[in-house]
This record gives sequence, structure tokens and C-alpha cells, in this order.
Amino acid sequence: MDRRRFLQATSLTGGALLLPHPGASPARATPGGGLPPVDHPLHLTPIADPDAIPRFVNELPRPSRINLPNGGNRTLVMSPTWQDVLGGGPGPRTPVWGFGQAGGLGGTSVTWPGPTIVARKHRPVRIHWANALPFEHLLPVDTTIHWAYSHTHHTIADHGVPTVVHLHGGHTGPDDDGHPEAWYTLGGATGPRFTGTRFRYDNDQEAAALWYHDHTMGLTRLNVYAGLAGFYLLRDDRELALIEQHRLPGGPYELELMIQDRTFHPDGRLAYPDIPDTSSEWPGGPSIRHEFFGQVITVNGKAWPYLEVEPRQYRLRLLNGSNSRFYRLSVDGRWPFPVTQIGADNGFLHRPHRLDGPLVISPGERVDLVVDFRDHRGAVLELTNDAPTPFPKGAPVAPPADKVLQFRVDRPYDRRVPEPRLPEALRGAPYRVAGTPARTRRLLLLDGRDEFGRPKPRLGTVEHGALGWDDPITENPRVRTVEVWEVFNTTYETHPVHLHLAHFQVLGRAPFTATRDPETGALSDIRVGPAQPPDAGELCPKDTVMAPPGRVTRIKVCFDKRGVYVWHCHILEHEEHEMMRNYEVV
Repeated sequence: MDRRRFLQATSLTGGALLLPHPGASPARATPGGGLPPVDHPLHLTPIADPDAIPRFVNELPRPSRINLPNGGNRTLVMSPTWQDVLGGGPGPRTPVWGFGQAGGLGGTSVTWPGPTIVARKHRPVRIHWANALPFEHLLPVDTTIHWAYSHTHHTIADHGVPTVVHLHGGHTGPDDDGHPEAWYTLGGATGPRFTGTRFRYDNDQEAAALWYHDHTMGLTRLNVYAGLAGFYLLRDDRELALIEQHRLPGGPYELELMIQDRTFHPDGRLAYPDIPDTSSEWPGGPSIRHEFFGQVITVNGKAWPYLEVEPRQYRLRLLNGSNSRFYRLSVDGRWPFPVTQIGADNGFLHRPHRLDGPLVISPGERVDLVVDFRDHRGAVLELTNDAPTPFPKGAPVAPPADKVLQFRVDRPYDRRVPEPRLPEALRGAPYRVAGTPARTRRLLLLDGRDEFGRPKPRLGTVEHGALGWDDPITENPRVRTVEVWEVFNTTYETHPVHLHLAHFQVLGRAPFTATRDPETGALSDIRVGPAQPPDAGELCPKDTVMAPPGRVTRIKVCFDKRGVYVWHCHILEHEEHEMMRNYEVV
């Protein structure tokens, strides 16, 4: 596609938003008081002292909503903007990238997170994802890894920043899935799997909290970190009936919470590790990190906000949108108020599950909670995090990243709104993937090193060992068949494994021992211990599952759309550095 045709395909109407011209520079932080710097060995330039950033002085932002109960067409543009992320009075504003709705009076400003799209089951939505990103990245780009412009003559300065949007959790055809090689730019460059910028979502699945985010080959970690993510709430008749019958909180008492960690420069700009590990083989320049853990926790694009609530029940739609950080959430290790999980990634649990301990949520996962503040009028409660980095046996979480959100139960109780009564059952029966498995595949998670000596986690199979992105496809299920995938984790940490297209049933986990080939990583002499059932919060349709170290995690999957998709670790730094593979439904 030539530049003129591409720009015509991605043109916006209505004048609500303007595209940057080629050569435009990214936004810079506006002048302000600034923050005290601290030295950090992973940054070429100083970073802001996270302890100097005020906590719980800014109200939680609520993303705007695009309500599409009858389906329809929309244009969302990806563009630079400035945002008050740090708050606390006059000070630096942060340049970020976000999404905004384009078109006349319906246009909305560009924000991080993007507007929440609210859709309805069986009412298709078509979204034109317009790339208006600049010709310079906000963050350091590592060109030594496999990324969008590898093996091309393209540059960001000449062609712009590539992007493609994936609807995470969506039951979507391959041309609309946001494959990492379907990227495109404002300057007219496109990836080898590019099929267009207008994606169709059939919404032929049950009610769930999905999310949309950038999925560009080799840039996902940076583009998501810059702000390219948002919620997509899918409704169905069952969920709407539960809300209308006052069995679930709705309206202003349903809130989406996107939890992400960030680091900042003293002038308010986003900071990301930009020097490599010391290595004699390293040629110099920006380098991907093995993992990234920011010390500033943001919720809906605001650092450590507070949320004022009534002494009543609220429905909280939680998303871990962080690059690498797991969260183990509680109020200082316990729940002083009732917290009930009613669903996860792709739908409801069979029955509500009352939490009796901290809630663990990995990158990419969503959790649907009902939180009851009725007995805590006037209380101030802090949501805390004590998940080690990396999870589960890494370093203890360092303050101030142990704080997430403050609840203030100080709003007057609105007696005109009936108090919900949770149903005994949320679905007719426990979720099951029906059908006899056509085969069982044995997949592999393993550690490795790249040519520069950097950590490079890999995917593969038990029989072949480690496999790369360009190796032949080994997972080729037949359409409308069911398979069991057994994921053997030989690494030292938990990996959140995500499949595009498919929703699966978690069958359980078991410890294992094996002999590993020192060259390929292939396993032999495998001995599997007693099986452990899935956690109570996993008994629903899932698209992302935690695969703990030294365990085989078993899932049951039905593949019902032909095409090429990907499966990968949802730690974005792992995904970007070869922990992602194609699979094809044939």
C-alpha cells in the first residue's frame, strides 16, 4: 500500500482530533516545580524520587465510556497527549500516548487509559484504529531484538511509530485479532500480516471485561507503557438482568480499575530502563530489560489515587495492565470488609467466591469483584500489594510500590438505590469446555540467553525444546476440535500464559521432575506428582493462566476459527524477547 492510499484509509472526519504532521516531535513535559532526582543504575538520566510523589491526594479518574448497545462503527485515534499523572498541585504534566474518539460532537479527548467501550453480545462493533503516533518514540527503542522494522529499511524517523491493536480476550477472527505483524504507521509502512485498520468484533461471547492494547512486534512493552490500553466491557442479557434485578451493583457503583506501575523523570516524563546489562558483547544503545518493575503505582492513569465511596456494595472490574509486575492485593494482608469474586477473564464464576486471603493477579488478567463497605462508614482503607518481584520468589516489594489505592467511605448513602443481593449462582453450571480432547500437547517454558548474554526466556515443546518466533509452527489444532495443553514451566518464576482467540478451562496443576537436554532444553524422564485443582477464582472462562515454576499447568481449549494466532507469556518484556509463538487453526 502506498503512502497516499494509506493516509486515505486512516483519515479522520469531523475535526474532533488532529493528526500530527510527519516529523512532529513527541510531547515534552511542561515546566513545573519538578521532583527531586535519585540515581538508579538502570537509567542513563536521573529518575524522580518515588517517595516525593504524593500519595492519596488525587481522586481516582473514571475513564469515559463509549456506549454501543446496538453495535455500530467508531473511529479511535492513537495520539500523543499530556496528562496530570502525578498530581498533588502545580507541577509537571506527563507526556503520554492514549486513545480518543474521533468525529464531530461525539469526539473525546485523547486519554490514558482510553475510553471504555461498552458493547452488547451479538451486536457487532467495527472500530477504525487510526494511528496518529509521531515520528519519534517517547521511550528508548531496542533495535537488536526482533521488532516491527527488523529486516526492513524503515525507520521511526521516516515512517512513524508502528502500532496494531489487540482486543485481549476477544473471540475474534485472524484478520481482526491484532497479530503482532499486522502493524501499520502514519507514514504508510505496514507489516507482513497487515489487512487493514478497521477491525470487526462480533461480540459472540458471554459478558466479560476485555481490554484493548497495542500488540506491535517488539514494541508492545513500550507502546503499552506509553499509555495505549483501555477497557472493553461486553454485556449480555444475563448480566443486564442481574443488574436490573439489583443482584449486582451497576451504574456509578460499577468501576473499572486498570493497575499499572511506572517510573518518572524529575520533569514528569515517563522513564524506562535504557541501558543494557554490562556485557563485553553489547554494541551499545537502548536495551530491552528482562523485566520492568516501576516504583509508582497508577490506577486509571493516576499515581496512588483515592476513591470516595458510599457505605454500600461496589462492583470493581480489576485489570493488571502492568508490563511485568504481579499484584497480591489486600488491606495489609487481610480483608476488613467482605470481598467476593464473581468472575474473571471471560465471564462469571458458577457461584460467588468470598475471598479469605490476598488476591493474586498477573499481567493481562482481569478479576470481577463485589466489595462491601456497608459496615465501614467513615473508614479510610488502603489497598496494598505484597507480591515479590519477580513472582513468587523474588525480592520483597519495596515501598512505596506496596501501596495501590485508598478507599474513603465518606460519601452519603443514597437510599433511593436498592442494595444488591448477590445471587447464589451466576451461571447455570460450572464452566466446562465440552468435548473429548483430540490430542494433548506438551509445551515448555524455559530460560535462555541471547547472543549478547542477556536473559531470553523461551517457549517450546517438551519434545523439541526451545523454539523461536521464526521456527515452524508446532501447534496446529484442527478447527472445531478440543485439545488439552500441558504447560511445563522449567523457569524460576510464574509466567502468565495467554492464548489469542481461545477461551479455556483451567484443569489444574501438578509438580513435576524431568531430565533436561543441556543443548535444546527438551525434557525426558518426566515424573508428574499429584494433581492440584484450579483455584476457586479460576472456575470460569479464561484466556490468561498463571503457570508457576516447577509445575505443569493443564488447560482444555476449543479452537473454532481458522487462522494464524499467537500464544505467549504476558510479561511484556518476555513476550517481546522471543517468548511468543504462532499457532494455526487448520
